[in-house]
Amino acid sequence: MAKRTRVTSPDVAEPAPGVFSNCIRVGDVVHVSGMTSRAADGVTIEGRDAYEQAKIIFTKIKRLVEAAGGAMNDVAKVTIYVTDIRQNTEVWRARQEFFSGDFPASTLVEVSALAKPKMLVEIEAVAYVGSSR
Repeated sequence: MAKRTRVTSPDVAEPAPGVFSNCIRVGDVVHVSGMTSRAADGVTIEGRDAYEQAKIIFTKIKRLVEAAGGAMNDVAKVTIYVTDIRQNTEVWRARQEFFSGDFPASTLVEVSALAKPKMLVEIEAVAYVGSSR
């Protein structure tokens, strides 16, 4: 069985104990929970539009993947949740600032709401950070 390790980054606020983990590495695979643009205080939502929120979120994902020993080009899959599907191009514009070459596989889903009314985007990721990358 592959070793399961919780990954943290000092740049990404952790949820309360017993709720969930931001990032778990199992062997060479890194699973990043759905990230939002919630600030370190756990209350304030940063980013006034989908583009700004997506940039904040991709930065958090980058920090967690790097803390697990990888890089953004190791991200194999992202799932993106938006509250307004018409904002897809703004989210994709932000994504282009974090990936190059072959982009990760991606799913985009419109949802009726996220955890807080000001949240417009939530993104989860899976990365492969194995030694044979």
